[in-house]
Amino acid sequence: MIPSTRTAGLSRRTLLGGAVALSTAALTGCGGNATGQAGTGSPRRGGRLRAAFAGGGATETLDPHLANLFNEASRAKAVFDKLADYGADVSIEPRLASSWEPNGDLTRWRVVLREATFHDGRPVRAADVLYSYSRITDPQRAFRARASLGLLDLRHSRTVDDRTVEFGLTRPFAEFPNVLAAFGAYVVPEGMDNFDQPVGSGPFRFGSFQPGRSLLLKRYDDYWEGAPYLDELEYLISNEESARINALLGGQVEYAHDLTPTTARTYADDARVSIVRMPNSTMQGFTMKVDRAPFDNRDLREAMFLLTDRQQLVDTVLAGSGQIGNDLFGKGYQYYADDIPQRTPDPDRARALIKKAGAEGLTVKLDTAAVASGFVEAASTFAEQAKQVGLTVVPTTGNKDTYWRDILTNGSLACYRSGAMPIETHITQRLLSNSTTNATRWARPDFDALYARAVSSADESTRTQAYGDMQRMLHAEGGFLIWGFADFLVGTAPKVGGVAGNTPANTLNWARFDKVWLG
Repeated sequence: MIPSTRTAGLSRRTLLGGAVALSTAALTGCGGNATGQAGTGSPRRGGRLRAAFAGGGATETLDPHLANLFNEASRAKAVFDKLADYGADVSIEPRLASSWEPNGDLTRWRVVLREATFHDGRPVRAADVLYSYSRITDPQRAFRARASLGLLDLRHSRTVDDRTVEFGLTRPFAEFPNVLAAFGAYVVPEGMDNFDQPVGSGPFRFGSFQPGRSLLLKRYDDYWEGAPYLDELEYLISNEESARINALLGGQVEYAHDLTPTTARTYADDARVSIVRMPNSTMQGFTMKVDRAPFDNRDLREAMFLLTDRQQLVDTVLAGSGQIGNDLFGKGYQYYADDIPQRTPDPDRARALIKKAGAEGLTVKLDTAAVASGFVEAASTFAEQAKQVGLTVVPTTGNKDTYWRDILTNGSLACYRSGAMPIETHITQRLLSNSTTNATRWARPDFDALYARAVSSADESTRTQAYGDMQRMLHAEGGFLIWGFADFLVGTAPKVGGVAGNTPANTLNWARFDKVWLG
């Protein structure tokens, strides 16, 4: 049996910003805040925190099952709850679920809910959970979490009582808690389908909303984990990073989300700004398609791994705000194979492998686009590194609106990045023969069999061994060239306390404002 490994009381994407400017009216209309002791002091109650995020324009919604942008994800966790969420090492932490336990063959899981209430006073019930998951998995809707919940057999799931849900699965699955923590898998009241004035069970309740401009939330005093310190939380929209940092410097906001490494370095010693770093937030790399020339040649793939100067990429593309990678996803996460030796540049060995592969003088296109910070710079830097061993890599900028779809099937080499998720989720989405977002076209029956062994075993050591074997296989001959892991950066006013800096973006404590206070 695999009971929850976390208990109540022990709790601790790649998302793309939209294009809306932070208006003067939105800023000047904000209320004041409590002042006093430094934000790093003891928590205190009161005040309104104003947080500047990039937004999605006038079509924004508060439907948590449609959350996709950073600001939408943070707003969803402020108003709603999931059954579980990702901890600092991306293992699973209980939230609305107080425990979970499978049957003997891992095909049915019983989840017990903690005592919690929605903002209108109704208790959170098993029926609300089943309604929410049925809504998410509706094939007529384009909810992002639908794929993560795909192994649920909701026709054979049931409410045992008001606080107990029994989920049926389509196959044995030891990593079912990952499903409970899936991005966007929020619990809403049974029957809710209009989110103009949403009712959730999260730490803040709805106040007012102007799509593309602002959202005002108020403290929910009966929140199951304890009322937030803040009286109010206001999200303001600013697509431009320069506008976010200037609003923070000018005292118009107290929290500026998603800063660049250059900005963080510029204001590192400025008394008006505190920089918070969230390490291991974003995997940075390139994909090589292993099913076609030229990267169907294992020797050439190894040469690509060995010609890469990872530290130079971290220093130039990330301005030092990150750490080098080792061609494996999830550095520091649960099940990460940190026993595999770190690759270091070996240009002589790379040249020998290129010659062995018959690829001397090869010219290859590297697909990139302005879809993520640093993509164009990474492509240029990598091209210079490849030139040193006799390869010509040609960075080619594509359509940013279709880039992620295009690189799944087209080309052979592309820039890539990913936000935090469990290593199991990364594998199932991107590395199995039937994965729908398999950008490297990796398809190995022996790899698929290792995955099946891992997720069908109730034994932790068996799963750990299988995940390690999969990563050793990928490290030796896979198509992901993962050169680094970027820190995620936010700026706060010095009087702001409680902003977590020891957790990757997209995890529970990222952009989580119920634990934040104003000094």
